Amino acid sequence: PCALVLATPTAIMAAIGQATKHGVVIKSGEALEKMGKVDTIAFDKTGTLTFGELEVSDTISFSKELDENELLALVASAESRSEHPLGKAIVAHAKEKNLVLKDAERFRMEAGKGIYADVSHRNLFCGSEKYLKENGIDIPQQVSDTLDTLRNQGKASILAAADGLCVGVVGLSDVLRSTANEMVAELDEMGTQTVLLTGDNRRTADYFAKQVGITSVRAELLPEEKVQNIVQLQQDGESVCMIGDGVNDAPALKTASVGVAMGAMGSDIAVEAAEIALMSDDISKIPYLKRLSNATVRTIKFSISLSLFINFVAILMSFRGWLTPTTGALVHNAGSIFVVLIAALLYDRKFD
Repeated sequence: PCALVLATPTAIMAAIGQATKHGVVIKSGEALEKMGKVDTIAFDKTGTLTFGELEVSDTISFSKELDENELLALVASAESRSEHPLGKAIVAHAKEKNLVLKDAERFRMEAGKGIYADVSHRNLFCGSEKYLKENGIDIPQQVSDTLDTLRNQGKASILAAADGLCVGVVGLSDVLRSTANEMVAELDEMGTQTVLLTGDNRRTADYFAKQVGITSVRAELLPEEKVQNIVQLQQDGESVCMIGDGVNDAPALKTASVGVAMGAMGSDIAVEAAEIALMSDDISKIPYLKRLSNATVRTIKFSISLSLFINFVAILMSFRGWLTPTTGALVHNAGSIFVVLIAALLYDRKFD
């Protein structure tokens, strides 16, 4: 029957059209249906819950040979070829201060950890505390205390080591999106669980999670560990949506039941990996997207049920001789019209 065939595609087309009007690009009907079945949403932090507009707030040197500007110039030189938001922010800050940057040679980036480069014949490691330790660099207590202070303020930090010695730290601050708290509260009201998956230090992650109301936090994760966490949630029976913006999020976006990328600020790789993109980077669209997806799934189920009911009744009536070929055709077409009209209501319905 036509009504049965039309039930799914008409609802999906109307919902995708509705989403596009609101700045949400849904690449397939399958993604929309899967979003309607999601019960857990995992967020990246930087660029997702926060604006990702990082600014250097602290430059602290632990070396008598380097003042703050010299340290900043050294780190910015090493990070000059980095695509990571932290590295880009450091380079931009150094240029604002008109510092001279040197060429970075033998540059190497390890996703989620840090970078290595030769700058002016000095071997530089810039990244997390764990990354420096993995490369045989000792972290003095003074440095650890400084890191704790920055983390308690919700700041990200990049440690710098030159020729095997930790020489300084650069602290960066980010601003939480004003709608993040309300967004998480709306998801909670809908019965959708939220979890924070981030490569940031535990204290920094807890600081932001507490502000938005997320209680499940998994911090200090490498890109492959984000994937492992999503797989674990799926093995526990959860249908997981991952929301992120960076290159590091691409594997997790691909692994999740549904991947949602922050389209305006997000990397091309993240947008390509995701099945849905928020073109305005308005995170308050997540509850809207969830409500739209839920309504679409309900509409499809209702339309299929209505189609089956109409055809079942029509068959019974034809057995009793109450339906002629002409009236049977009218009933058949009426069912199709009902299904299309019900689906069309999705296009203009309010989900905000």
